[in-house]
Amino acid sequence: MNIRWLGHSCFLFTAQNGLRVLTDPYDDSVGYPVPRKETDIVTVSHHHHDHDSVQVLPGKPQIVDTEGLHNISGLEIQGFPTFHDEVQGAKRGNNTLFAFTMDGVRVIHLGDLGHLLSADLLAQIGRVDLVCVPIGGFYTIDAQQAYQVVQLLKPKLVLPMHYKLDDRNSYPIEGIDRFLGYFDKSKRAKTLDISPASLPQDMEVVVLELF
Repeated sequence: MNIRWLGHSCFLFTAQNGLRVLTDPYDDSVGYPVPRKETDIVTVSHHHHDHDSVQVLPGKPQIVDTEGLHNISGLEIQGFPTFHDEVQGAKRGNNTLFAFTMDGVRVIHLGDLGHLLSADLLAQIGRVDLVCVPIGGFYTIDAQQAYQVVQLLKPKLVLPMHYKLDDRNSYPIEGIDRFLGYFDKSKRAKTLDISPASLPQDMEVVVLELF
C-alpha cells in the first residue's frame, strides 16, 4: 500500500491492485493546492467544506459518508460514529471515523475527532496498524489529546494531520511541533509504502510531506 498526504486531513491510499481511497477532500479555502486526484472511493468524515469537497475530484468516485459497514470494490470500510467536539456534537456536530484493511494493513482515519475514545468504541474498532490523527486543536482534539488517543489505539504507525503546515493556512490551529514533542523520535517522508511485514515493532510517527 502506498500513502500520500495531500494536505489537511486528505490522504490518498493506493492498494497493490490499484484500488484508491481518498479521505476528506477540501476546497481552496484551506490554502493548499486543492486535491484534484483520481480515486475510486472517497470517505467524508463530516460535512464541512474543508472535508467534504468531493466536487473537486475528477470522475465519479464512490462516496462513503455514513457509519456502518460498506463494501465497495471488495474493500470493507467501517464507519464509527463520534463527535466533532467534546459536548456530544452540540457545538460542531457529528464525525465519523473510517477504518479499512488494505493489503493486510488496518487503517483508521479519525476525521475531525473532538474527544477521547471510550473503552466501548475502542473495543469496536479493534486492532489498528496505522492511524491518521488530527492534532491541531481548536476544531479537533489538540496535541495532548491526540497523544492520548494514539496511546489508546496502540498503532504501529501514526500519521499526524489537520495542523497548520505554513502560512497558506489561516485556520486557528497549531503546527506540528507540540505533538512531536510527546514522542522520542519521528521521521519525515515524501510518501509511505507499507505492508504487514514492514510495520515497525514499536510505534513510529511519520510526518508526510505535502504531495
